[in-house]
Amino acid sequence: MTSFLRGVLGAAAVALTASGVAAQEESTNRVNAITDWSVFEGQDPRECWAVTTYKESVNTKDGRVVSVRRGDILLMVFYRPGAEVQGQLAFTGGYPFADGSTVNVDIGGTEFELYTEGEWAWPASPQDDAKIITAMKRGADAVLTARSSRGTQTEDTFSLMGFTAAIEDAESRCTS
Repeated sequence: MTSFLRGVLGAAAVALTASGVAAQEESTNRVNAITDWSVFEGQDPRECWAVTTYKESVNTKDGRVVSVRRGDILLMVFYRPGAEVQGQLAFTGGYPFADGSTVNVDIGGTEFELYTEGEWAWPASPQDDAKIITAMKRGADAVLTARSSRGTQTEDTFSLMGFTAAIEDAESRCTS
C-alpha cells in the first residue's frame, strides 16, 4: 500500500470513526438504511460510505471464551472522490491489533487477508478491495478473525444483507 493511500485511509478512518459513529447514534448524516447496512455522506471532505456493525462476536483467549471490552466494531466501504478512493474496504475491531498481525476474512468459504495498523485493517491493494467486495456482493455474511495486542482472538460475523444496494448508493452519491 502506498504511503499516500495509507494517509488517505488514516484520515478517512478518523473521519469515519468520528462522524460515522456519531451519525449512527444521532443520524445526522445518515442518508439511507438498507437492511443491515447504513449509508452516510460527508461534505468536507466529500466522502460517502456504507457501514455495518457485527451480528455476532466471540472473543477467546487460550482457547476459552472471555468477556472483553471493545470499542466500535465496524465494517465499511467508502468512496472519497477528492482522493480518488473508490470502494475502499476498512474494518475496525474496537481494539489495537497485534503488531504485524493480519485479519482473516471468510465469505462463504473464500478467504482474504487484511493488513493491520493500530485499530484499523484494510486490503493490500485496490484490486484486493475489488475481489473482496465482489465476494461480499455474493455472500450472506462475512466472518472476520483477528488478534488483539493483548492476545485475544476475536471472531466477528457481519451480515451482508443490503450490502450491494448500500455500496451502490454510497458510490452513486460520491460520483454525481
